[in-house]
Amino acid sequence: MDEVRVVVAHSERATLRVGDVFLKVDADQARIDVEVEAMALAPVPTPKVLWRKPPVLAIAAVPGTALGRLGEPSTASPAAWAAAGAAIRKLHEAPLPPWAGRRRRGPDELVAELDGECESLVRNGVLPADLVTRNRQVAEAVLRPWTPVFTHGDLQLDHVFVDGDEVTGIIDWSEAGRGDALFDIATVTLGHEEHLGDVVAGYGTDVDVDVIRAWWSVRSLLGVRWLVEHGFDPSAPGCEVDVLRSRM
Repeated sequence: MDEVRVVVAHSERATLRVGDVFLKVDADQARIDVEVEAMALAPVPTPKVLWRKPPVLAIAAVPGTALGRLGEPSTASPAAWAAAGAAIRKLHEAPLPPWAGRRRRGPDELVAELDGECESLVRNGVLPADLVTRNRQVAEAVLRPWTPVFTHGDLQLDHVFVDGDEVTGIIDWSEAGRGDALFDIATVTLGHEEHLGDVVAGYGTDVDVDVIRAWWSVRSLLGVRWLVEHGFDPSAPGCEVDVLRSRM
């Protein structure tokens, strides 16, 4: 019998691996609905849906290895990172999905969420005030007009699989929807600034690097408390707190 391995588990969802099958358990069926439909629409390699029986979705493993892990050096080649950029561009050029996106916020909502989270981080002594203040200043760059595109919405580098210099699969589509193209680029390069140039080269068009850096600050500021509350360590080397420190 294949070993059952817990890939990730927290109060919102859990993912188990049994051989070459992943079982995603999620009480939020709307999130699973988005994942299944997004994988069907996305013009990039995605996992094959094997079966679905709420609250479980079974998908096949994709070939290859993850582009990298947050907090660890990536062993993927510059060409593999560029291929990831090209795949992201292909997704962004696809027709918009018919739903808005679970994480889409208007500028006022994002400002309110950022300000509330920054105040909480300082008040509770989670992060130093100067670190939070500097990154809140950097974050201002994301508050500009942008044209919605088909985004993955949670394009962490371990959600992109490669074999050699080719992308073989992109997983975990539950946050997909209409969003800011630079948010996807920022998410895949979070903690791996040294590969930003490769991704942008593969993406193949001019991007505003200051906005990408601003999204690094936004994602890290908004993620620290959630990560701590769900049993993760954002202060591990190379992770979110180090990303925030790199803006100082």
